[in-house]
Amino acid sequence: MTLDATGRHDFGATGLAASVCAQGAELCALSDHTGRPYLWPAGPAWPRHAPNLFPIVGRLRSDTLRHDGASYTLTQHGFARDLAFDWVARSSSGCTLALTESAATLAKYPFPFRFEIEYAAHGESLVITYTVQNTGEAILPASMGAHPAFRWPLQPELLKEAYSLVFEAEETAPLRGVSGGLLTEADRPSPIQNRILGLRPALFDDDALILPAPRSRSVHYSAERGPSLTLGWDGFSQLGLWSKPGGDFLCIEPWQGMASPVGFDGDFCDKPWLMLIAPGQSRRATMTVTLHAG
Repeated sequence: MTLDATGRHDFGATGLAASVCAQGAELCALSDHTGRPYLWPAGPAWPRHAPNLFPIVGRLRSDTLRHDGASYTLTQHGFARDLAFDWVARSSSGCTLALTESAATLAKYPFPFRFEIEYAAHGESLVITYTVQNTGEAILPASMGAHPAFRWPLQPELLKEAYSLVFEAEETAPLRGVSGGLLTEADRPSPIQNRILGLRPALFDDDALILPAPRSRSVHYSAERGPSLTLGWDGFSQLGLWSKPGGDFLCIEPWQGMASPVGFDGDFCDKPWLMLIAPGQSRRATMTVTLHAG
């Protein structure tokens, strides 16, 4: 167990090694027992590894949160990814971090909260638990999401097109996309056939692919040979897939909440897909990443 001067905690299990930074409570390294890295190294194309999204996922129209007649500026994916979390616990096999409201967050998002993230390594799996607690006296409207970026390709000698995602269940429903950061209608034919999405950069020419109600609770990311991973989730209702031109990464993103629909400009509490958490209550979700060294 180590914690370096930059606030980075290293931990692991028999089948993996991981590092988490206090800034954003972000997973910043993940490798298997051979030392092979799986996480995008935050290169120039996109300077993040695996940001945590809270209290919104995606964008609000004009980056404006409206509530009780007042307006607040809240930018894409919220503020959690850019703030330092407090360490709650650290061990040789994981850590827990938490973020609570401050004068700075209340100026953007007028609600008390506690957002806690726990990382736990078990064998070849990393289990990440996200908990949002309402510490205030009124309903807490919020979204949360994971945004991990995995190397694409996992083996530099392979083409990106050698990789695919295999879903746990058939996913034939139309997908949603984003336009100007806002959510479009569910009108994109699903490119997933027989549970398989063949990966290629052109899939993301029009930004993210969004499954608004996936039947699956896991997906396997692999080529015909070599290392692969399985990503599973529980308590999240949507799934986003995203890459960026010039970036050798694939983001597989379980969400509880999505961007505002194109045209929505109402009170934040009326925004679709929010969690509406009663005072003293909490909502929890998990994401599990299992590495297969190949």
